Amino acid sequence: MGDYDALTAGVEYGGLRSKQEINLLICFLIENLDEPLSKSQMNELLQKEGLANYFEVSQAVDELIAAGKISVQAGDGRQLLCAMQSVSAATRLLESELPRTVREKALNAAISMQIRAKRLKENTIEVEKLENGYMVTFTMAEKEDVLMRLSVYAADIRQVETIKQGFLDDPVALYSTILANLTA
Repeated sequence: MGDYDALTAGVEYGGLRSKQEINLLICFLIENLDEPLSKSQMNELLQKEGLANYFEVSQAVDELIAAGKISVQAGDGRQLLCAMQSVSAATRLLESELPRTVREKALNAAISMQIRAKRLKENTIEVEKLENGYMVTFTMAEKEDVLMRLSVYAADIRQVETIKQGFLDDPVALYSTILANLTA
C-alpha cells in the first residue's frame, strides 16, 4: 500500500505505518460499526491496540473531516464520527488493502469498547473509601427498575479496579449466577 510515512511510536509489530492505511482503517471502522465512535474513542482504541500512533490518528481524523470524507455529528453528549456516503463504497473496495489481522483486531476491540461503554451506562458502580479498604457497590437496572444491588469489600484500589473490570466484562453472567445460586 502506501510508503511508511507515519510516526511509529507506540505502534506494535504488524501495526500501521502509513498515513493512507491509517485513514483507511478509520473509514473501515466507521463504516463497519453499528454505533459510531467519538474521535477520542477512535484514538484510544487504535493506540491501545498498538495499531497506529496517537498523533497520526488525530491528524488523520481531522484531515478526513476537512476533506468531507467523514462527518462529526452530535449524539449521546459526544461528537461522533460518521462516514459520508461517497466514502462508503470506496472503503468497501479498499478494505482488503489492510491486513486482515489489523481489520479484525480493530473491529473486535471497537465492539468490545462499545459493549463496555454500554454496560457502564446501564449499570452503576460506586466506590466508597472505608477506614481499611473500599466498598464497591454495583447496581444493575433495566430502565427505571433496579434488578440487583450488590456491595463487595475490596482491600485496595487495585482490587477495586479488578472487581470493576470483572463486573463490566459480563454483568449479566454475575446476575444470572447469583440468581441461580439463590434459587437452587
